[in-house]
Amino acid sequence: MKINFLVAAVATMVAVPVFAQSTPVIDKREAKQEARIEQGTASGQLTPRETARLDNGQAHVQNMEANAKADGVVTPRERAKIAHAQNVQSRHIYRQKHDAQTQ
Repeated sequence: MKINFLVAAVATMVAVPVFAQSTPVIDKREAKQEARIEQGTASGQLTPRETARLDNGQAHVQNMEANAKADGVVTPRERAKIAHAQNVQSRHIYRQKHDAQTQ
């Protein structure tokens, strides 16, 4: 009886951090935003300087996600902060792609 409980407890401890580190919604949105930047660079809508700034913004969001995952649990508050940062980054991408500057 004690062995079954111990095995179940260990299995739960191993499974929880793996589950907690999964952020498919954040990852999917991140990939879409990176694709938007690449498309803007390829079409000439983004200058090299704009592309570099947007890439730095994407790196900031990735760092936020990595820091949130560091302890094994991404809390709802951390998810909200990451979502806000992604919203800001999305606005930056839109504005840079639709300004008058071209490559």
